[in-house]
Parts: sequence; C-alpha cells; structure tokens
Amino acid sequence: MNLPAHQPPQIIRANGIDLCYEIFGDPAAEPLLLIMGLGAQMIHWDDEFCRQLAAREFRVIRFDNRDIGKSSRLSGGKRLGPIELLKMRFLKIPVAAPYRLIDMAKDTVGLMDALGIKSAHLVGASMGGMIAQEVAISFPQRVRSLTSIMSTTGNPKIPPPTREAAAMLMAPPPATKEEYFERFAKTWKVLRVGSFPEDEALDASRAARTFERGLNPAGVGRQLRAILASGSRKERLHSVTAPTLVIHGTVDPLVRPEGGKDTAASIPGAKLLMVEGMGHALPIPMWPQIIGAIAEHAHGAATKAA
Repeated sequence: MNLPAHQPPQIIRANGIDLCYEIFGDPAAEPLLLIMGLGAQMIHWDDEFCRQLAAREFRVIRFDNRDIGKSSRLSGGKRLGPIELLKMRFLKIPVAAPYRLIDMAKDTVGLMDALGIKSAHLVGASMGGMIAQEVAISFPQRVRSLTSIMSTTGNPKIPPPTREAAAMLMAPPPATKEEYFERFAKTWKVLRVGSFPEDEALDASRAARTFERGLNPAGVGRQLRAILASGSRKERLHSVTAPTLVIHGTVDPLVRPEGGKDTAASIPGAKLLMVEGMGHALPIPMWPQIIGAIAEHAHGAATKAA
C-alpha cells in the first residue's frame, strides 16, 4: 500500500503572525484542517491519527495555534487568578484579553489563504472546536464541513469542569523538566478518565517531544483569557450552515458532556455522537470510531455539495 505523501513542519506567515504547520496526504485530496485545544501543540493530533485520516482520502493539515509550539508567541495578559475568575462568575465582570477566539479564527483562515485553500473541512478539539465554530460563524464560505470535538458553545449554564480537572487547569506551571513529565502523565490520567495502557505507554515520549518543541506557559494563559473573554457563541451558532458533526465523550471531566449536547442543539441539523467512556482526550482504542465518524461526515458533506 502506498502511504500518502507527508510534508514536514514548515513556518508560514498568516494573519500577521508565523504559524507552524504540517501536511499529511495527497495534495489533490480534500483539505481537512485540524485545530488543537488550549495549551496543546499540533502534535497532540498524533502522527498516526493524522496518517489514518490521510489514508481516508484527505489532505490533513495540523498547525500550532498562536502562542504555542513553534508558532508566534505574543505578549501581555497577566496569569489568571482565582479572584478574577470569581469576579467573572459571580459579578459577570468580563476578563481582559490581548486577543480573542475570533483572532485565532482569523489565524486559521489566514493559514488557508497562505496555502491557497479556498475552503476546507474543519475539525477542532476543545478550544480548537470553539475556533472552528467561530470560523463557521464568521467565514461560512471557507467551511466545507465542521466537526466539533469535546467542545462547547461558551454558554455559562453548562456545568463547570470537575474539581480535579479545574485544579489541574489552574495549577502553576512546572518548574523543572522532571516536574513537567510528572505533570504531563498526571494530567492525561485525569483527562482520559480510566485506564488506557497504549496511551500511558506513550506519555513519556509525547511529553519529551512537547517539551523539546518548547513550552509557553504565559501563552497558555493568554489562550485561556481568549476563551473567557469571547463569551457565548450559542445564539450566533444558529446561523451556521456548514454540515456539522459534534463528537463528545460521556465522561469528559473538563468540558462536560452537556457542552457537546448544547453545541449540537445550537447548530441547525447538527449530528451528535456521544462516545461511551471517552473523557477529554482522543485515546488510541477510540480512534477507529472517531476517525471513521470524521471521514464519513466530511465525505458525506462533499457528496451533498457536489
């Protein structure tokens, strides 16, 4: 079997910043853009996950969002503290942010412009799902289909993360490499919910690769501010015309299952796939179901458009 072509990571100028991206698959295949979540580098879309998607006849493009990995690092915005979060929650005082999700959506469209892609299938995980939703709202002509995974509408009525997941999100950044590796394994244990030996066996090598590409704790803080400052998309999502698939885990501790249900209910004609036993992660045993659903949805949307 001929494996689809693979282009190594490159840097491109988009929306006034540098974005690091990587392409898997046939250049003539339908473009499918993978958008990662809060504080997560593009390599959190596992290489093999990307290859398996590319083998389903897609040109798969993954990239580092602004303020993460090898993409441009911005500045400004103090670390979010408990006081500010309490003010936001109870006094409805908005969080200040150097940029918002719409700016990250413009990065995504800018990357498509730079690569000469008129429209693409968008697949976003967690914050990446929020960015993909924003593109579908603000730049509808650029979206062939939308898949929003373990994400939400920003609706404040959705239940908050579990105490354990919230504590992990707000923990101060690790001070040493050893501490980072320890935190990485612990974080994914909380997010995956349950035992996934294949993934646990890869935690150390994944942590090493993430660490080597470079950490940016201040950038993660700015991304979190962008989410909180952007408010709810619930009403605006009613205008989305792209064929939409919402995938969510039944035991997600960070973005609760209600977040996925709310997203599907807010987008006209959206399909909802609740994955039994899936937390806030894409564990290897669940890839066949997830990759199968993404491919079927995107190809189905393309057939309808044709």
